[in-house]
Amino acid sequence: MTRAALIAATFALAAVGGVLHYATNQPVATFVVCALALAGLAWIVAVGTEAVGARFGPAVTGVLQSTLGNLPELFVVLFALSAGETVVAQTSILGSLFANALLVLGLAIVAGATAAEGRCMTFGARLSNDTAVLTLLAVFTIVVLGVSDRVGDRASRHTVAISVVGAVVLLLIYASWLPGYLRTDAARIAEAGEEEAAGLGFVPALALLAGAGVGAALVSDWFIAALDPAVAKLGISKPFTGLVIVGIAGNAVENVVGITLAAKGKSDLALSVIKNSVSQIAVLLYPALVLASLFFTHRLTFVVNPVLTGALALTALAVWGITGDGKADAFEGYALVGFYVILAALTWYE
Repeated sequence: MTRAALIAATFALAAVGGVLHYATNQPVATFVVCALALAGLAWIVAVGTEAVGARFGPAVTGVLQSTLGNLPELFVVLFALSAGETVVAQTSILGSLFANALLVLGLAIVAGATAAEGRCMTFGARLSNDTAVLTLLAVFTIVVLGVSDRVGDRASRHTVAISVVGAVVLLLIYASWLPGYLRTDAARIAEAGEEEAAGLGFVPALALLAGAGVGAALVSDWFIAALDPAVAKLGISKPFTGLVIVGIAGNAVENVVGITLAAKGKSDLALSVIKNSVSQIAVLLYPALVLASLFFTHRLTFVVNPVLTGALALTALAVWGITGDGKADAFEGYALVGFYVILAALTWYE
């Protein structure tokens, strides 16, 4: 199937989601179709971003791809907050982080190690270490607030205010890190889509981005509207929905691009695509949504339940330990995937 056909099919799928939402009472069908449409729209955003970024240079492309690629998660969380679904909102963000840091990175390492000589994937260690540090900063905020909330100290009565302070600090740190990234590692990311984006002009790419942005906003609204009745009928938990279903659907770009690049032997590029997304979720998307939630009745904070707090801390340490030396074997990739499967199984029974 050509790229044009895939784009048309995605918009058609989104339209079907709209018909199911407005004209039927089929929440499960609406839920499934909208989840698939979100994955397709995430891919369309990536295609449009690569073409737009090519006009301004590869570094801008890399940042645009990671930032705009998070549009589906952004809209899902905003609509979830407006609907009072704070569990789905928070687990959607964390699900994106876990999906990229464990599942996608693990599969990419397996693919890269299998394709590499000596069955060992090698890559530059700088971005891996930078990403680990940024993720640990976000985890530090989550752990400190989580412990405060559990012990019930005086600070636990001010979690919203402390979360706002933490969000501002994380955004400032990300802003201080970004210029160096633009000069180095981001320059490699745009190579992932140069061949595919070459036939797409600047104006059509802008139109594609606008259409995908509007589509992501509408589909996210329908997805959240169908969430409660669909979850009740399917018998799945809201944490599983946010952590696994939304996490995987919203990160379709990194899922496909990162693993494909690793299988082709482009290890540095694969790690750049995946790990830049991890850092953006941890220190850009999450903090930005904490601040945006101030305009809603239901506030998003960095207070996470103890199980997911522990999982976040261990994820950051595991990723740093596996990728920090610039090389990884296939079994280490399987280990990351195993961590994700265990976490998904736990949230299934929440």
